[in-house]
Amino acid sequence: MAFRDEMPAMLKHAGVWEGIYIHMTPEGSIIDTHGARVECVYPEAGDYDYIQYNHFTWDDGREHKATLPGVFRDGRLWWETETFRGYGWQTMDDIVLLNLERYDEPGAMFFEMITLGEGGEHRARTWQWFKDGQLYKRTLCNERRVAVAETGVRAATTTS
Repeated sequence: MAFRDEMPAMLKHAGVWEGIYIHMTPEGSIIDTHGARVECVYPEAGDYDYIQYNHFTWDDGREHKATLPGVFRDGRLWWETETFRGYGWQTMDDIVLLNLERYDEPGAMFFEMITLGEGGEHRARTWQWFKDGQLYKRTLCNERRVAVAETGVRAATTTS
């Protein structure tokens, strides 16, 4: 499969990650903090090369779940969901980069950088949010792997 050959760094993220997401202003004031459980799956068959299952929780009891399927084409992993569209790629140093345009926030987009710590059990994700060309928010995601995918395959449901 071309995806597995061209983006091997992505496969290192297979499994379940838990952590905290901190949204802040460009000056560093915290806007929002919430817990996250993210499952990264790489189906060996089906319509998608990657599926991410998100479950976000807040201290006040709010929850948000999303399923984010992606397809590999033209050397990149592409997403087209209800809330965003865009693509991801990897660098020579196994850093994963994303460029995503938001549908749920007109004029907004963000760039994401995902890096794994040595040993692959901790990862950091940093998002730089722009609206109409101006930086307006940053997101810091600190995660640790809590489960390794045995085969990288899970039922490919697409509920959000």
